[in-house]
Amino acid sequence: MMNIETFIKDWIAVSNSYDTEKYLEFYNENAVLDDPSVGRKFTCHSGIKDYFVSYFIGYKTQTELRKLEIKENSAYLEVEFTGEFPEGKIGGSFDFTFKNDKIEFVKADLIH
Repeated sequence: MMNIETFIKDWIAVSNSYDTEKYLEFYNENAVLDDPSVGRKFTCHSGIKDYFVSYFIGYKTQTELRKLEIKENSAYLEVEFTGEFPEGKIGGSFDFTFKNDKIEFVKADLIH
């Protein structure tokens, strides 16, 4: 049984270190990341890599966990993003579904 809290904390740490290869290891090969705030769905490792490079590495985004709610094979978290984007600091949320101890689907959005 995966420890979702540890998984999420490790995922955030890897995100904040901008390690693209390690970041992708958290996702199933055919995972989907849906981000209405940018108006796109990113599919598979190739799409999720584009998302990570553009919005996290590109804006030097750092993510800090604010709230985490865990269910059986899903998790909801609220975070605070800081980085080189117009707002400088903004809230965000992630809604995860897990399969085979990896991320199968995640909906990412901004909290204004």
